[in-house]
Amino acid sequence: MSTAPRLTALDALHRSLGATMTDFAGWDMPLRYASERDEHNAVRTRAGLFDLSHMGEITVTGPEAAAFLSYALVGNIATVGNGRARYTMIVQEDGGIVDDLIVYRLGETEYMVVANAGNAQIVLDALTGRVGGFDAEVRDDRDAYALLAVQGPESPAIMKAVTDADLDGLKYYAGLPGTVAGVPALIARTGYTGEDGFELFVAPEHAEQLWRALTEAGAPHGLIPCGLSCRDTLRLEAGMPLYGHELTTALTPFDAGLGRVVKFEKEGDFVGREALTAAAERAETAPPRKLVGLIAEGRRVPRAGFPVVADGKVIGEVTSGAPSPTLGKPIAMAYVDAAFAAPGTEGVGVDIRGTHEPHEVVALPFYKRQK
Repeated sequence: MSTAPRLTALDALHRSLGATMTDFAGWDMPLRYASERDEHNAVRTRAGLFDLSHMGEITVTGPEAAAFLSYALVGNIATVGNGRARYTMIVQEDGGIVDDLIVYRLGETEYMVVANAGNAQIVLDALTGRVGGFDAEVRDDRDAYALLAVQGPESPAIMKAVTDADLDGLKYYAGLPGTVAGVPALIARTGYTGEDGFELFVAPEHAEQLWRALTEAGAPHGLIPCGLSCRDTLRLEAGMPLYGHELTTALTPFDAGLGRVVKFEKEGDFVGREALTAAAERAETAPPRKLVGLIAEGRRVPRAGFPVVADGKVIGEVTSGAPSPTLGKPIAMAYVDAAFAAPGTEGVGVDIRGTHEPHEVVALPFYKRQK
């Protein structure tokens, strides 16, 4: 029997704005409000406001919280400074990626792990199953937070109008407690769009007040509400992986070209160490397929699962594809055989329903913001 999707604290507000809603990872979420292209371009040139309350927050506390997280995850969480955040992953014993995560250090012995919506329960169960033997506690805080994001070049100006927190001193991948439009929040300088921006963790009962205040403060700066559809094209242009596409349990971080997140030098054992050591050695001697960017020469859009071809043979597979509003052409990320991964490699195409459409191989990301 199917269960009804979960609703965020902003559900009624999204509907009042005319949002097209969709079921995403068990949540009813805004896909778009009007034009996906307009929402995408607003984030690239001005600012966009997102409801990301479907993300999964898990709090880890206790004297051995850092040691536990360093054991449970591939990163060295013990070196994360107070008020800082780190991108990392949780893997299976065989090294397969369970999810990619952001870990925020909130205090001396308190951390918040943010998982992707579709994997939140899996990550919670994995952490709960791994905490035995550590003086630490894992707590499901998914219902304790709503999450709003302001993304785009105008986001610092918009935020400065509604908070007296030290935004200038807030570095990328850091967070600090503060008050935004009268609402207590964890203000994080993180995002998934390739732009500067802020993610605001607040109590669900304060979400609507904060959304309306940000909308009002953002109006002179061209801020508009944005849905999940443009979030996907923004992250694709920025070359950011999406779980279930570029990251799966069939891939290790080394297969995904993200071996840098695995910290073998940290103290003690960690889940997947043996398998990841072997994966790292394999990557040195027999390079796995590499994640590359593809830009279509024509107008047909390459989609996830489409074969990448060269010389009449399949040499890879598209993991994500969409029209790029910024480039004005269809783009894709794909894993391809190492021999075809160099930018400018000729003769590479995507099999789009039986037709081999030519594509240019490029280095990721497709888009980098101006600093």
